[in-house]
Amino acid sequence: MRSEALTMRGPVHGTSDARRVAWGSTAGAVIESYDFIGFGTAAALYFGSAFFPNASPVMGTLSAFATLGVGFVARPIGGILGGHLGDRIGRKPVLVASLIVMGLATFAIGLLPTYATAGLLAPALLVTVRIIQGVAYGAEWGGAILMTYEHAPWRRKGAFTGIVQSGFPIGLLLANLVFLVSVNLPGDWAWRVPFLASAILVIVGLIVRAKVPESPVFEDVRESGDIVKAPIVQVLRDDWRNVLRGIGLRIAETAGYAVAITYMISYLKSEELATSGQTILALCIASAVGIGATIAWGGLTDRVGRRPVYVWVTLFGALWAIPMFLLVNTASVVAIIITVVISYAICQNALAGAQGAWFPELFQAKTRSSGASLAYQISAMISGVTPFVTTLLFLWLGWLGPALLFLAYSVLGLISALVTSETWGPQERAAALRATEQAPNPEPAPAR
Repeated sequence: MRSEALTMRGPVHGTSDARRVAWGSTAGAVIESYDFIGFGTAAALYFGSAFFPNASPVMGTLSAFATLGVGFVARPIGGILGGHLGDRIGRKPVLVASLIVMGLATFAIGLLPTYATAGLLAPALLVTVRIIQGVAYGAEWGGAILMTYEHAPWRRKGAFTGIVQSGFPIGLLLANLVFLVSVNLPGDWAWRVPFLASAILVIVGLIVRAKVPESPVFEDVRESGDIVKAPIVQVLRDDWRNVLRGIGLRIAETAGYAVAITYMISYLKSEELATSGQTILALCIASAVGIGATIAWGGLTDRVGRRPVYVWVTLFGALWAIPMFLLVNTASVVAIIITVVISYAICQNALAGAQGAWFPELFQAKTRSSGASLAYQISAMISGVTPFVTTLLFLWLGWLGPALLFLAYSVLGLISALVTSETWGPQERAAALRATEQAPNPEPAPAR
């Protein structure tokens, strides 16, 4: 094991600001997830009729999901831009800028005209704003995760980054709680209010993130004069294999979510297996469970390693694919809630919890932002088109088509985990324990 494998991870005990950074990064992640995920819920429930009313119900859903997918396709652009700037000027500026852009784009969605008032201009504006959302969201993740990872103690990086990754279920919970309330509002207000309400969250997030200090690892890189002029080029030249492995790992989580959650919302509605209110209730329960689950899964990787969690969970996902649809097909509200909770708290949350620490550890500190962001966001293109493809598979094979696609994504994740190196194995954990015992504890952060 190279000594750099541990020393490039920041202070042994973490910085005195580690917890504040983790929660500050999480606050922004919550808001960005609320904004981005809220679009998925609206696309499944409302956008087909609001922006594509002349199409059949199935074609309207396909069109709405295609618009949803545009945002995912744009995320790699944000990942490249955010990764480059994160390695060049620092992690913090990317955090603040991405939050501002995402907030403005999401608020704008709540003001968009529908097809009934603006014709073809309405879906064109929707696609434009969705692209802006995608770029902002793509830039955000790398900065939030790396800031937290590089401030956190060596032996608890999984738990700390798990806090940031829990921003996804928190954002999902908030978005669906708002939709659960707004579903009873008249007309377009049912989907406009959730987007307009995001302005409050953005203001709070900016206040929190403005107080977050820069990453100590980036400061070390800058002071040593090791800033890379073209980090994207270098990471593709030197670490392209890890980028590909990361893409495979990420697809199992994010594209699997697109089948088990995003598409499932539409499936439950179109097959009349559950009402919109029941579906959103199931998502709210799953999100609430997922908050603690994501943090717990991240903490588990600190004890057993990153790869074992991924291997066992993706194997479970492959076995769960068909039972998942058999259970919701019973139209039992209880069965549907249980299915959504399992799909989310295990198949998605566990993989997300492991990614927070594993992805940064696959790359050198000087190109870490670019490498982790590329691996994380390129896979989003697959996620973005998945609900669209899943709908087509359903038209061809019925529910078995989406089930087989979910199985395929899980198998891809399993293979990717098996061919990716363990970055927190017994050797690293033992070395970190020795270093922790030998190094003095940092002073607590001053009161503010």
